[in-house]
Amino acid sequence: MHFLYVRVVKARELPSVDVTGGIDPFVEVKVGNYKGITKHFEKKQNPEWNQVFAFSRDRMQASVLEVVIKDKSMVKDETVGVVRFDINEVPLRVPPDSPLAPQWYRLEDKKGDKVKGELMLAVWIGTQADEAFSDAWHSDAATPVDSSPATFAVLRSKVYHSPRLWYVRVNIVEAQDLVPTEKNRFPDVYVKAQIGHQVLKTKPCQARTLNAIWNEDLLFVAAEPFEDHLVLSVEDRVAPGKDEIIGRVIIPLNSVDKRADDRMIHSRWFNLEKPVAVDVDQLKKEKFSSRIHLRVCLDGGYHVLDESTHYSSDLRPTAKQLWRPPIGVLELGILNAVGLHPMKTRDGRGTSDTYCVAKYGHKWVRTRTLVDNLSPKYNEQYTWEVFDPATVLTVGVFDNSQLGEKGSNGNKDLKIGKVRIRISTLEAGRVYTHSYPLLVLHPTGVKKMGELHLAIRFTCISFVNMLYQYSRPLLPKMHYVRPFSVMQLDMLRHQAVNIVAARLGRAEPPLRKEVIEYMSDVDSHLWSMRKSKANFFRLMTVFSGLFAIGKWFGDICMWKNPITTVLVHVLFLMLACLPELILPTVFLYMFLIGVWNFRYRPRYPPHMNTKVSQAEAVHPDELDEEFDTFPTSKSPELVRMRYDRLRSVAGRIQTVIGDIATQGERFQALLSWRDPRATAIFITFCLIAAIVLFVTPFQVIAALAGFYAMRHPRFRYRLPAVPINFFRRLPARTDSML
Repeated sequence: MHFLYVRVVKARELPSVDVTGGIDPFVEVKVGNYKGITKHFEKKQNPEWNQVFAFSRDRMQASVLEVVIKDKSMVKDETVGVVRFDINEVPLRVPPDSPLAPQWYRLEDKKGDKVKGELMLAVWIGTQADEAFSDAWHSDAATPVDSSPATFAVLRSKVYHSPRLWYVRVNIVEAQDLVPTEKNRFPDVYVKAQIGHQVLKTKPCQARTLNAIWNEDLLFVAAEPFEDHLVLSVEDRVAPGKDEIIGRVIIPLNSVDKRADDRMIHSRWFNLEKPVAVDVDQLKKEKFSSRIHLRVCLDGGYHVLDESTHYSSDLRPTAKQLWRPPIGVLELGILNAVGLHPMKTRDGRGTSDTYCVAKYGHKWVRTRTLVDNLSPKYNEQYTWEVFDPATVLTVGVFDNSQLGEKGSNGNKDLKIGKVRIRISTLEAGRVYTHSYPLLVLHPTGVKKMGELHLAIRFTCISFVNMLYQYSRPLLPKMHYVRPFSVMQLDMLRHQAVNIVAARLGRAEPPLRKEVIEYMSDVDSHLWSMRKSKANFFRLMTVFSGLFAIGKWFGDICMWKNPITTVLVHVLFLMLACLPELILPTVFLYMFLIGVWNFRYRPRYPPHMNTKVSQAEAVHPDELDEEFDTFPTSKSPELVRMRYDRLRSVAGRIQTVIGDIATQGERFQALLSWRDPRATAIFITFCLIAAIVLFVTPFQVIAALAGFYAMRHPRFRYRLPAVPINFFRRLPARTDSML
């Protein structure tokens, strides 16, 4: 895309316009109906602006550029001076050319006569690759709602880097010389640890002395640079609902040891300071006799999960010394969106002020906001280093709600849709240009909000290193040496997302919390009947191949196609006589299937699928339940109905799990003498089978078993076989269930 760039640098020797001999100048840059305005200065004849304006050439309907200097007190048509340019004569600049040098231009009046004053300008035609593009005022981002500099700040394209996250491991060993607030009683103490808004507690220790032992690990998430301290307070539970602080210690995270492996961290004793009040900030300066024994470290050998594990965009550990060199480069071109659904009403018509956010690894990018446009053209390009092919790029489209008055949504940016692209599904070196549907699930059902046109290319730097990645564990070593529980991972992930949202929300323009939560899929772990159905049908699809093989083998056994059955008998006899051919045959068969499927391989990365997601025919009440808050905000009657429905579903699941457990217990009952007659029959059969198998070649046994299984229906009975009858009669532990 080509843009007309105008850099307004400064002015000098401007004439006075009022009786006090001063001027409050500002500059107005006009191209047809588009107009950009600089800030104004109070009583300054030599102002400096150094501001860049960018006008999209595709949407310009004029051939003349006017740069007008005005005074704040002037009426609409009055000017101090103007500089005009013929747009057809503006030079073209293509990076890496050096920036165009600004020049002084004499001001003219409306008739074209020279007037007092000069304006320094630089005017050129460039592309979005120009270094001035990101900080420029854009004509396609101009809004009639609010033209303040603060509004333009939230319209610009920016690149953000999420903070470097660490896991903080606090091992609370023991405390000594605790002095309770009430004498003649032993304290019932616990330790409360806090970093920022994260608060964790140990289990209470009912001490029989003035010492207490816990030996518990508490885990937190912290971000560089470390702004919050680790605050540990030992508290005594005097009565139910009443806790008193015995002592407190504050540990700056900058002084905590860092480790990249599982090496032992040396423990330290910390003196507890006695607070004079329960207030957190009021502590006594002198040392207190009580002390606490701790091991505190920053664990850099883990990858801090700040997004859903299914859609992770980065799997590297926190410690940089453990990083491997990149295997490739990912290039993303956000081209345009078409057919967007209006998200707001302006001047009596539906419209949208859209921008895109892309996330991969630590790098977040945000395109400029295109105002009042349902078919925006972004044409912005970004690159990332790729360290692992099993990662996912996420691109989201949002409606900017920071323009104008505060709406009913509380100025939250509205989600329009998102696209996920797994790097491993991309061929190296190929450019993918494809339109992806923007699908969003609403309480009323799934809606297509438009389409997003992207250009993607993955370039491999080292093919050998990329292939080597497929043999390495998905997560860093520490996740397997000292793994976290599922509950710990969920809690830590929630804290990590909050920290990233808080840090990026302090940027300018801020990347809002609702955007980060939507891109990170913070609600993916919550219960949904729709997702449960979708996962069940996904599981059925996975096993559909086995079901098809079972049905085919059933047809063989029933001799529905005699020719095929005879051929299978011949093949089975060959494999039984030559068992060394079984594995080569299986692997050769899978190789041939893979070669045959190559011609049907996907040409484009997959996108959101409403059929797989079970979003096409979902019940409205199930959607309403999915969009309910946690904890619920619905009426008790509705919650009771949903609870009963959940109980019925869980009852069916409970029955299936019980049936599976019953079959396993029957296997255990074969040798447990729970049923002495059944066990005696089985071990007698095992002895006879051992003798027969010892004296009979294995090929003969296998051939006889196969032919028996595939015997003609004329030799079959409708009743279950003897082994099945015997197995079903075995006892299980269902008799012991209450």
